[in-house]
Amino acid sequence: MCVKPIIAPSLLSADFNRLGEEIEMLNRSEADWIHLDVMDGVFVPNISFGMPVIKAVRQLSQKPLDTHLMIVQPERYIHTFKEIGCDLLTVHWETCTHLHRTIAQIKEEDMLAGVALNPHTPVAGLEDMIQDLDLVLIMSVNPGFGGQKFIPRSLHRITELREMIERNNSNALIEVDGGVNVDNIKDIINAGADAVVAGNAVFKSENPEETIQKLKQL
Repeated sequence: MCVKPIIAPSLLSADFNRLGEEIEMLNRSEADWIHLDVMDGVFVPNISFGMPVIKAVRQLSQKPLDTHLMIVQPERYIHTFKEIGCDLLTVHWETCTHLHRTIAQIKEEDMLAGVALNPHTPVAGLEDMIQDLDLVLIMSVNPGFGGQKFIPRSLHRITELREMIERNNSNALIEVDGGVNVDNIKDIINAGADAVVAGNAVFKSENPEETIQKLKQL
């Protein structure tokens, strides 16, 4: 592909003892977004960070905040996430009883609206609302923890989703989260993805800025 991928480093893998320095590094880097994983310990078996941390990140970050809600009843907090500075808000299909209504709420708050799909959730179920979405997040690991290996079947799901987007003349971006690194990003982008989330691949590398540059260049 000619267009360079959107790179969204996941702050979950950052060193929280040096959070300000880590965000300054991302500001200097070729990263496009900062990915924030919000976990509640209910939908996924882990708890991450909440509103105060995101508010602090917003004050330091020069990049858009790509916020991924792995929580139950996300509709209760949509306005709050807008208030603390999120630019893109993604909810899980599996947690939303009224998904179309929740997406409309996000758009009403003037944020980009995304839907995340767990590895077992059929891509085909989004056909009826793909035109309403700004982004679809394909989970290429089971959500809840960083450092997991990429599920190879995800490449087929990305391609299936790309075909659906084109078939419906949708402008939705495809983002992929889980096990992305410099060795598999080319296959992920060639399958049809526009954006990738990279956690350990960036923050656990010897030179995170250089790694981001490598990811950007495929």
